[in-house]
Amino acid sequence: MAKPRDYKKEYNEYHKKPEQRRRNDGRKQARRNMVKIHGKGKLAGKDVDHKNGNARDNSPSNLKIRSVKANRGDKK
Repeated sequence: MAKPRDYKKEYNEYHKKPEQRRRNDGRKQARRNMVKIHGKGKLAGKDVDHKNGNARDNSPSNLKIRSVKANRGDKK
C-alpha cells in the first residue's frame, strides 16, 4: 500500500522556497492579467499558458487561454 503524502514536509522542502514562491506569484499574476483582459467567465475551467514556459514572463504576447487538459498535458 502506498504511503500517504506528507503535505507539511512537501511544503517545507519545496513550496516554501523563495524561487518557488516567485514562480507561483508569476502564475497568479498572469491569471489576474488575463481576467482583466477577457473576464472571469472566459477563464472558468481554463488555465493560462505561458507560451515560452517562463512563469515570470507575463507579457500579453506570451499568454494564452487553454483547457486544463491541454495545458497540463504538455511536455515541459
